[in-house]
Amino acid sequence: MRRPRPALLPLAPLLSLILLAATPTAHAADSPRRPATASTAASDDAYWTAERMTAARPVTGGVRATARATAPAADPPAPSHPFDGLPQVGTFFWTDDTGTGRSCGGTIVRSPHGNLVVGAGHCLRTPKPKRHLSFVPRYHDGRKPYGLFPVERVYIDQRYYDLGTDAGARWDYSVVQVGPRTDGAEAQEAAGGFDLGVYPGYEHRRVRLIGYPGTDDATHPKPLDCRSATHRYTSTDPAAPGDFLEIACAGYIGGTSGGPFLERSLTGYRLIGVIGGYHTGGDFPDISYSSYFTGDILALYLHAVRGDAPAQPR
Repeated sequence: MRRPRPALLPLAPLLSLILLAATPTAHAADSPRRPATASTAASDDAYWTAERMTAARPVTGGVRATARATAPAADPPAPSHPFDGLPQVGTFFWTDDTGTGRSCGGTIVRSPHGNLVVGAGHCLRTPKPKRHLSFVPRYHDGRKPYGLFPVERVYIDQRYYDLGTDAGARWDYSVVQVGPRTDGAEAQEAAGGFDLGVYPGYEHRRVRLIGYPGTDDATHPKPLDCRSATHRYTSTDPAAPGDFLEIACAGYIGGTSGGPFLERSLTGYRLIGVIGGYHTGGDFPDISYSSYFTGDILALYLHAVRGDAPAQPR
């Protein structure tokens, strides 16, 4: 089977990667890893039936899931609508320590090995066991149109582990290494990928926001799609400091965490954020946030490309 050509990153991120490559590995300790075998992919694929995927619940509910009030924002909320999704955007599924199915959004990014997915840090931060942890591109209506890819390693910034979801809100993202599906195809080969946009700026006139809403009962059958402007939001909560991307899109209730902020680029789209960050994505369903992508996410990306041992809770 033909393998994809190595992706070309924009010049600034490429230079940053070269500089990072010359530095010592930040995560030197050994960490658990599920080997990418055909049997693992087959086992997870068999486990995640349509019934189990549609019954999966979001990682967190809280205010976003039930709020009816609208928070003030620079722009009125743009409308959202359900659709069948994009091949590069999908859902992580796993079962938690109680046996409950969980879900959270993710996006395939271009990489030399074609096996990296970016999501929200708060979704995968907990050290509790996660069984059958897998990624399904373009999940909708209980379907796996591009198959299933078992998760091997999760890369989260050590500061996010140490500080928690509020004090560490600036690092609420993850780079996830996934194994091939049952036929040996890598995620990027099967479904494509987007460029990772680093230091993208805050002011954008038209950004596409995609999210998989969910309730305490189940994940909705289709993702939401919306286009709106983004702005800089400086936190007024001393417990959750930082500057974040803000976007006004209606109806992004709990479960949309990890969904991508996508901006048009010469190669299609580039990923400039994921729903998370400030209050793990916001307090209201019509306003969503993302941690700002800096060289810190580039460092995670490089560690994932090299297959370094990830940071761990301590």
